[in-house]
Amino acid sequence: MNKLSFKLLCAILFISTACNRRVMDHTGNPDANEWQSLFNGENLDGWIDVNTSKETWHVRDEMIICSGHPIGVMRSAKQYENFILEIEWRHMEAGGNSGVFIWSEGLPFKDDRLAKGIEVQMLELDYAVQNNATDDYVHGELFPTMDLTAIPDNPRGRRSKSIEKRCNGKGEWNKYIVVAVDGTVKLSVNGKFVNGLRNSGRKKGYLCLESEGAEIHFRNLRILELPPGILSEGETAPVLD
Repeated sequence: MNKLSFKLLCAILFISTACNRRVMDHTGNPDANEWQSLFNGENLDGWIDVNTSKETWHVRDEMIICSGHPIGVMRSAKQYENFILEIEWRHMEAGGNSGVFIWSEGLPFKDDRLAKGIEVQMLELDYAVQNNATDDYVHGELFPTMDLTAIPDNPRGRRSKSIEKRCNGKGEWNKYIVVAVDGTVKLSVNGKFVNGLRNSGRKKGYLCLESEGAEIHFRNLRILELPPGILSEGETAPVLD
């Protein structure tokens, strides 16, 4: 799928879902292809703490609050393949680091506390300054973690960098829209698509929220599952209990 056809696909999907949120599937199920909430605003039902602590995650004022300690992840209870994901987030500390993993194994990778998957990075604006990092190292990067492979649209090594800086700073909300179809990922940051990657070696897996040393808040998490594709051996993450 080339870039033009993928953009056209995204436009069709958004128009069709906006016009008709109750699409009948071949079974006659009126709830198929509807947006589904990933967070009920009251508790963490549907999420599983993988390797953090009871103090790492809690719910307040219809937000998921992550303390950032210890480093690790919380994963979705089910796997997802093709989808549109919406998520809002805000860092509460200057230089904060976090993200959401898609198509993830949902487990720590070998000696690392984080998971294998495609990371959609969430960095507070002061991160590069505090860590003496290149100015290209910003929010909205997309990259395969661990030994996963993918091809970046806007290369910075293995990573794909955002072509425009659109995030707000500490204490301000940001909205990501992640379109993930057949190994291709496109990311919208606060209303504009600015990044992408393709040919991911993994095309189905868990979602993970990341705890990585700084307090971050999440809200308005929802997902629209799209029709499945054809998966070869190894393109689906192992199913966890």
